[in-house]
Amino acid sequence: MFRSARRSALARRLGIVIAVFACGGVSASAQNTPYDPYADAHDALPPVAADGTLHWGTFYKSAAIQKSYQRLWNLGACRGTNKAITTPVERNRLVIDNLPEASFTGTVREATGPLAGGMIAFTEGTGGAGAPVVVAQLHPAGVTQLAIGGRTSADALVPGVTVRFRAQVDDRGRVVDPVEMLDIVTPPADFAPDALRPGARQTIVGGILGVRQGTIVLRVDAGKIRRVTARLAPDATVMIVDAAQLELIAPGDRLEVTGRRWSGEGAMGAGTVFASHVVVHKAAGTAGPQPPAETVGAR
Repeated sequence: MFRSARRSALARRLGIVIAVFACGGVSASAQNTPYDPYADAHDALPPVAADGTLHWGTFYKSAAIQKSYQRLWNLGACRGTNKAITTPVERNRLVIDNLPEASFTGTVREATGPLAGGMIAFTEGTGGAGAPVVVAQLHPAGVTQLAIGGRTSADALVPGVTVRFRAQVDDRGRVVDPVEMLDIVTPPADFAPDALRPGARQTIVGGILGVRQGTIVLRVDAGKIRRVTARLAPDATVMIVDAAQLELIAPGDRLEVTGRRWSGEGAMGAGTVFASHVVVHKAAGTAGPQPPAETVGAR
């Protein structure tokens, strides 16, 4: 959970400061402890409940009120129960988990950030360029379920992306025949690829290290052959299969979001949806933007 307000690039473009999620705090029932109206026992809960429900904790509607109060608290002020002070502070808090969960559909305008805390701006329904923008906020603990699927272009094959395809390699890790079909995937954290065997046709899963003139270089994290070079067929089919990387999302993609919407003070655009599930359907042939430089060679 986030402890202080942050201003993201997407929020700046929307002209809005997003107030943030609270974590921890001093229990109001603790002995000999000054009363803290921001304290919330629910914030100590894990991000995912036993039944799979996401726990979001507290959202601060006004970053200015939060910052001012925390500064005074750290200086030793505002330690009493003066309602003139504590009431505005309490009203500044929103327990996200108390909002009803609903489903939304729309068209992607922009996506930014990682799975943990990233955001997807979209217009609901078939809204055009001038339609109000809603922002799907992904959980900061990275537990929002994101699934991206559909056909894309070879432009999506960039460093940091993981691909999967069937092929045969020689003893130097070179794929024998041009690759005609491959999938972009996001393997689970505990995924362990099989070691490659020269001369055998098998499934190859690796992270792209480089792309040049129709050839991709992969890193495979198993066996003696750790680097694979593959030529792509001119008409190679590239599919995204249940991937979970926001850089694969592009404007024009369709999405379905399940989450808790807040359209009041502090919301971004026409509303912030604290998303538990997001499904993105690629528009035919679209690719996501280039990932940042620090993702090169990932996985």
